[in-house]
Amino acid sequence: METPDVGIPEHLAARMSMAEQYEYLRTKLSRRRTLVTAGAVAGGLLTGCAGRSATDSKSATPTPATSKVPGAVVTPFGRHLAFGTDPKTEMRISWQVPFAVRKPYVRVGSRPDDLTHRITAEMRALHTPGLTGVRPAVEQYYVHAALDDLRPGTTYYYGVGHEGFDPAAQAHRSTIGSFRTAPASPEKFVFTAFGDQGVSNAAAANDQVVLRENPAFHLHAGDICYADTNGQGRTSDGYDPTYWDLFLKQNEGVSRSVPWMVTTGNHDMEAWYSPDGYGGQLARWSLPDNGFDPPHAPGVYSFVYGNVGVVALDANDVSYEITANLGYTGGKQTKWLDRRLRELRAAKGIDFVVVFFHHCAYSTSTHASDGGVRAEWLPLFAKHQVDLVINGHNHVYERTDAIRKGAVGRAVPIGASTDPTKDGIVYVTAGGGGRDLYGFPAGVKESYEGHVTRHGTVDTMQWVKGRHTKAETVEWSRVRYRGFSLLSVEAESGSTPRLRVSALDQNGRRIDHFEVRRGR
Repeated sequence: METPDVGIPEHLAARMSMAEQYEYLRTKLSRRRTLVTAGAVAGGLLTGCAGRSATDSKSATPTPATSKVPGAVVTPFGRHLAFGTDPKTEMRISWQVPFAVRKPYVRVGSRPDDLTHRITAEMRALHTPGLTGVRPAVEQYYVHAALDDLRPGTTYYYGVGHEGFDPAAQAHRSTIGSFRTAPASPEKFVFTAFGDQGVSNAAAANDQVVLRENPAFHLHAGDICYADTNGQGRTSDGYDPTYWDLFLKQNEGVSRSVPWMVTTGNHDMEAWYSPDGYGGQLARWSLPDNGFDPPHAPGVYSFVYGNVGVVALDANDVSYEITANLGYTGGKQTKWLDRRLRELRAAKGIDFVVVFFHHCAYSTSTHASDGGVRAEWLPLFAKHQVDLVINGHNHVYERTDAIRKGAVGRAVPIGASTDPTKDGIVYVTAGGGGRDLYGFPAGVKESYEGHVTRHGTVDTMQWVKGRHTKAETVEWSRVRYRGFSLLSVEAESGSTPRLRVSALDQNGRRIDHFEVRRGR
């Protein structure tokens, strides 16, 4: 139903792509204030991270203020870290302020009592138009600083501030955080992962499990916040941008020290901001820039940490189930993926390649498997012998055997090891990050560590072109758990490189584990 303010009738929205919906609204809102237009994105208003390196204390041109609220009464919140292109030398620090501020910056130093280097930050304002009788207009302000030329394997302390709020002042010393850059050469490390988090007690509990694992970084496989409750990528979706405030506050206890590497799910397509729905994501996050074209796809990037190459993908581009952004990169993402996987496989010192994205390649839960993902990307995963694939979307934990040519290449029961060069690839659905849980098909039992049930076939389905489903009976569903959970992966280099993959419930109890070794 169209509101008296702005909106698209549902019978039209159902037939429109994200870009078509955006153009429709852009025309209707031509006399209204919108922050992110197609021209703004193309012109680079939301690209990159402004700032100087941690060795340069000079200030750049300050961001103009758009608010008269005194800086002394504005407290930063929602700090979240992310790697730059090279985790050994680059870190991105992001946060939120409730009002526009003047001259935002980061103080950085090697000790919490010596934050001598000052780096200018960039403020990105985000305007969400109001809907009469539904929600008022919302103004949000996100701040980002780029720290480059850092030393590998080094702990840094930092504080975020602005004119009127100095983190080095005694009254604000409690806001000082820290991070550690990647080591110069591979060392044993842990990373964690989940998808479908949202804002809840369970989500906060999972954050605490992440902290106890002391990871070098965390992977978030999409459906980050659920400000968009419907997840169809339409302007008729229920949407409350202030959920992002709650989400960033909830996660700050971990994301202030652990780089929070996100990709985009279907609930992260927020149609109010840009043709692809990612204008809001570009305002909130600063992620690695790997030269992907188009450069404004926030969920597409890669980085190398130790002996592991990590690739983030935007499965909205290939999904047959939720088609709002189907084909929006014109095939460029898939071509980039082929090139990037080839580069990572050829790079010296990289033993493992891990890929994460939202929609499931293999799952038997509610959303099941996405045939678009299978058609576009699985041939490339096989070609370049990807070692581990992590998905979300289905709010459960489910893990496959090693899959080769669409079938079980090797059974991988709990505690077993597998070799991707011979057996195929293990696919993990880690969608128990905190959002309401799903189940499995009728009559299909859970099977996890300490509660292993008889292995058998599962009747499920996959999404095919035209938003249709096709039934399939599968043998690859090895581990199933419907509680809140996350992945913890220990990467080891040396003479026998290995990935030790564990799944933990929200109390930290292990529910699955297996090992990936190449050329065993």
